[in-house]
Amino acid sequence: MIRHSVVLKLKHKAGSREEKEFLDEAWKLKSIPGVMKFEIMKEISSNNPYQFGISMEFEDQKTYDFYSNHPDHTRFVEQHWIPNVDVFMEIDYLLE
Repeated sequence: MIRHSVVLKLKHKAGSREEKEFLDEAWKLKSIPGVMKFEIMKEISSNNPYQFGISMEFEDQKTYDFYSNHPDHTRFVEQHWIPNVDVFMEIDYLLE
């Protein structure tokens, strides 16, 4: 099992229309085949610069690779992630 997670800070003000649109589009990623346990989380700590976390799980590396190359994911990255995300950190775990 693989857990794919990212934490991110948007370029837009908290509560803005742009923030809502980004999150609405991010939620659509859960419909890509193979995505399990999809979550979007709002950061509540001031100990880091991030605002949100996105986490999902995949059965195996093949399924994760399928997601990474899926047209809906690549479209999201090009049309929503790149224009809206200021900084991020990606962490992928192998669950044992």
